[in-house]
Amino acid sequence: MDLKKLAKALIPDDDLLKPEEYEDIFPLRGVEKGAEVTRLAPSPTGFIHLGNLYSALADERCAHTTGGVFYLRIEDTDEKRKVEGAVESVIRSLNYFGIKFDEGAEIESPLNKYGPYYQRQRAKIYRAFVKKLLEEGLAYPCFCTAEELDEVRAKQTENKQTTGYYGAYAKCRNLSEEEIYKKLNAGLPFVIRLKSQGSIENKFTFRDAIKGDITVTENDQDVVILKSDGIPTYHFAHAIDDHFMRTTLVIRGEEWLSSLPVHLELHKVLGFKPPRYAHTSSLMKMDGGTKRKLSKRKDPELSLDYYRKAGYEPTAVVKYLMTVLNSNFEEWSLKNPDADYREFKFKIDKMGKSGALFDLEKLCDVSKTEISKLSAEECYEFLNGWVREFGTESDRAHFKDKDYIIKILNLIMGIGGKKRRKDIERAEQGVRLIDYFFDDTFAPEYEYRFDKATVNTVLEAFAKVYDPADDNQAWFAKLKGVAPLVGFAAETSEYKANPEKFKGNVSDAAEILRIAVTGSPNSPDLCTIMGILGKERSLKRLLSAKL
Repeated sequence: MDLKKLAKALIPDDDLLKPEEYEDIFPLRGVEKGAEVTRLAPSPTGFIHLGNLYSALADERCAHTTGGVFYLRIEDTDEKRKVEGAVESVIRSLNYFGIKFDEGAEIESPLNKYGPYYQRQRAKIYRAFVKKLLEEGLAYPCFCTAEELDEVRAKQTENKQTTGYYGAYAKCRNLSEEEIYKKLNAGLPFVIRLKSQGSIENKFTFRDAIKGDITVTENDQDVVILKSDGIPTYHFAHAIDDHFMRTTLVIRGEEWLSSLPVHLELHKVLGFKPPRYAHTSSLMKMDGGTKRKLSKRKDPELSLDYYRKAGYEPTAVVKYLMTVLNSNFEEWSLKNPDADYREFKFKIDKMGKSGALFDLEKLCDVSKTEISKLSAEECYEFLNGWVREFGTESDRAHFKDKDYIIKILNLIMGIGGKKRRKDIERAEQGVRLIDYFFDDTFAPEYEYRFDKATVNTVLEAFAKVYDPADDNQAWFAKLKGVAPLVGFAAETSEYKANPEKFKGNVSDAAEILRIAVTGSPNSPDLCTIMGILGKERSLKRLLSAKL
């Protein structure tokens, strides 16, 4: 069979470069020895999930802790799955969590010398290599219809055999030259398949960068490498792209282990040295006492939008994932509580070999800690970012007055005080905590423990003497002066000495004021709250809260 003639008939393009020319077009990167070149290569489906962030973080840390490069490639060989705006969504979502690319699709960078970074735009590169494999007799055209392939699969299933296109089931593998041209002249659609050189009888040891030595069976499947629309399959495209983008390490989920034999054979027939592969364990969760994989259908926390909408502190999400990714990160973080997580020496061989347990409660604890470290300015920016995207119209109006919000945050968060607040895990909680500082979101439920006369006397009497210029000591002294008017002890010590003599004590009077001003019996320092609200608003609340 004249293989060059056949290759020309199947791939008639006259503008293809010789495969070897691409070695000069995409030269080796000028990175230091040991520097890793990693990539995130999602399909543009519009759904980015926790697993993507998990892998992206591992990719980014491996690249940047070794002085390497982390790039974004879009694997859009399946046009049907493409969603408009999906690429921008990937970049925006990862950027929220502080994961940044050095180069790639939709990234402005002087390093963008290995593109295009969309696979459909690289069709001529792939077709040049398909043509080469055809000329070498390592690939062939397949004219089988979908119905014929379904019949084969059904027969294999019935016979309890491995499904696929191989051996005696690869009916187009040995078509004669005459048969091939007859089908071509009839205009029958075709795909190009790899003519596998492997055998399932042969096993070999492969060194996985995470799992260590694993036993792999050779590939014997004649997989499709070029679809009928002239676009390659993912398997074929990724081998060429990883080679010419000079990827050194591919980090991917363990569900890809079954494809490893195909990928290794493709690199071999193409004459490429494969990158190192590292297969991560699936993210798991406890469900009714048993472990299971996180599910897109069952678990809303799998979506990255879940964390953004709820307002988890982004660094907290990353730090928590670092504890899942590297077993020694948590210990390092405890020893270095104020250090940037990027200072940690991330190592791929410290990643877990088995299912990684994702614990949302533990993430919440990390988020509380990270939020408690924010300065007033940082806290404002964090909350305001959530408000702009997910808050109500009232929230957005409130946050326009930055100085007023920062005064509130200094008080609510205990910033600058002896004890920082550490019970806020999400932005949404923080925003709701300050609702009572605004008239349009102040919704009190006045539930006092005392009778009408007592409540009204305390509120009226304190309103008469309140002065926003008073410091805490003067403010409290005036409250002590009001307490005896309703039979409360002015001093706590008095009340403790003779509790039967009094209706209550000065702290009970403070509670009445607190409920009137904030709508709750519990709040931070009330004198400071009233100072932030201002005299007019504070007096209005005191008098409006009478029974």
